Amino acid sequence: MLLNVQGHEAYCYTGGKAFNPELPTVVFIHGAQNDHSVWILQTRYFAHHGFSVLAVDLPGHGRSKGAALTSVEQMSDWLIALLDAAGVQKASLVGHSMGSLIALETCGRASERISKLAMVGTAYPMKVSDTLLNAARDEEQTAIDMVNIWSHTSIAHKPSSPGPGFYVMGGSQRLMQRISSINPDKVFYTDFAACNSYANGEQAAQAVSCPTLFLLGKKDMMTPPKATSTLSKAIPHAGITLLDNCGHSLMAEQPDAVLSALFSFAKA
Repeated sequence: MLLNVQGHEAYCYTGGKAFNPELPTVVFIHGAQNDHSVWILQTRYFAHHGFSVLAVDLPGHGRSKGAALTSVEQMSDWLIALLDAAGVQKASLVGHSMGSLIALETCGRASERISKLAMVGTAYPMKVSDTLLNAARDEEQTAIDMVNIWSHTSIAHKPSSPGPGFYVMGGSQRLMQRISSINPDKVFYTDFAACNSYANGEQAAQAVSCPTLFLLGKKDMMTPPKATSTLSKAIPHAGITLLDNCGHSLMAEQPDAVLSALFSFAKA
């Protein structure tokens, strides 16, 4: 589905079903150097089991036009404008990594419009090392390689992969390379800089009153579970689910477990 948001064309994947704003809506928000496709399994299931789905491509990512936005706050404003354009008065938000910060900030800015909040592979503050920031700016392929090594529990092919013959880490690398080919304007660096500079997380968390879930990988080296302590203290009613044998790329490594946790949370 294509929408006009802040003067640019914005793409939302709807899970293979026509979008119906009368149904409960769940908005899925991807992380840095990704697009809506990281949520394919989860969004298709939601869309065929009683929900309307908007899996967004953020500006400058995937099929959405316009430059990549430079701050979490700008991305939150864009997301609220997207809800307006889609005719959605209230929605549940599911965000991964950078997307979790966007979901959190949006919940803090427009709490009356958010029914549930799920933060997947999250941390606050979400600091990015100088080494990785510099690589994203100057040697993007090196940054892609670094992130994928750190985001997966193993760089080997996984015999238990849900798709026979599917190389989990390689798929994540190809997606990041595709984002670079679509938009050569150093999207990875822009995304990382936005995460690194975001400073409103604790204040936004204190404004969260809706049901909240932290969905985390036990072996996540990018956003380790202990790095959620600031947020979990600020949102004491939040539930925490830890997935075994899982790093930062939760939807790729444990897609069924992610789906089960998110769908149970949405239906509760």
